[in-house]
Amino acid sequence: MIEQIGDMPEGTVGFRANGEVTAGDYKQVLEPSLREAAEAGEVRLLYVIEDGFEMTAGAYGQDAKTGIELGFGHLKAWKRTALVTDVEWVARALRMFAWMAPGEVRVFVREEFDEAREWVAG
Repeated sequence: MIEQIGDMPEGTVGFRANGEVTAGDYKQVLEPSLREAAEAGEVRLLYVIEDGFEMTAGAYGQDAKTGIELGFGHLKAWKRTALVTDVEWVARALRMFAWMAPGEVRVFVREEFDEAREWVAG
């Protein structure tokens, strides 16, 4: 499940992924806010991945589609992405492929949530 994080700094969007993430989570929760930010010209994303996180096959496909449409389709809009997680394989994968992501990308551990929230807004 993906849920939006409330009380984010102005100009930022935040999401928390926990348990099983589906394509529907991307379409109904993540994409509308990201699309709005990208079309406004500035994406500053905080994405928290909790322990127990897993993605369905459909979610992997939707993730790729979202990346192409909103990532590569709005390259200049992406300013900063902060990933907060203690899930090692996720952190390692993002570090390995961060060069492909638009804008600045940083990985934080869960203890650094407040720091990540500040960084993404900066």
